[in-house]
Amino acid sequence: MTEAAATTGRSVVRVEHGLVVVVAEPETPAALPPVLLVHGFGSSVKLTWEQTGWFTALLSAGRRVIAVDLPGHGRSPAPEDVAAYAPSRIRSALLRIATDAGARPIANGDPVSGLDVVGYSLGSRLAWELGSAHPETVRRIVLGGPSHDDPLAQLDLAAAQRFLADGTPVEDASTAALVTMMQTSPGSPAQTLLHLVAAVKQEPYDAATAVPSQPVLLVSGEKDDLVDSLPLLEKLVPTVEVLTLPGRTHVNAVSARAFKQAAVEFLARD
Repeated sequence: MTEAAATTGRSVVRVEHGLVVVVAEPETPAALPPVLLVHGFGSSVKLTWEQTGWFTALLSAGRRVIAVDLPGHGRSPAPEDVAAYAPSRIRSALLRIATDAGARPIANGDPVSGLDVVGYSLGSRLAWELGSAHPETVRRIVLGGPSHDDPLAQLDLAAAQRFLADGTPVEDASTAALVTMMQTSPGSPAQTLLHLVAAVKQEPYDAATAVPSQPVLLVSGEKDDLVDSLPLLEKLVPTVEVLTLPGRTHVNAVSARAFKQAAVEFLARD
């Protein structure tokens, strides 16, 4: 366990359930639940949440922050077993980690009970499913760069593996773009990311099959290739708000100040 200074509080880095976890405490806690942050494919806590100002925004609002490096990402170990990357297994670990960090089921009259969840990209899929499966604990959900299905599951895994093995050109444009991203992903070896793709393919995702009952904020850059998913997701959720960020793409929407401000305000409500 190591301790480091946070912008407006203290943060502790530890390993739990095989994953690296950052728990940050605000200097002046608000009477609200902790916030679990779930990053996306090929990213990390540092890249998605720390460097973009999310820790600062949430801690300044008095929120306790729990952030996790997913398997094979950031500082978390990269198992050889594809099963370790299964979305269902990751969600189970996330819930256990949040519980260990103090999150507890929602209780009437207890404003700090429950858990708010913010996910980005692949993290949005995990947050959507986590909320759907655990309404007793998850209170509110913010989804950045979400999709109504899983783009990773549509990729040509065999072609990606051939390219990494011997340079065989990839014909599918989406797969080629993924391979390029994997080769430049900081801290996540390409083969590790392929393990995650393989695991995702084994657990197909369709947002309509398990819809969260909690209030949901959907956020996307207007230039994000997945922005067309917003109206599809909006129709599914009973209580929903939508924010489109002008000029932002899937890559840079997460750093938008308007995104952070909207999320902090949304998560502060009863």
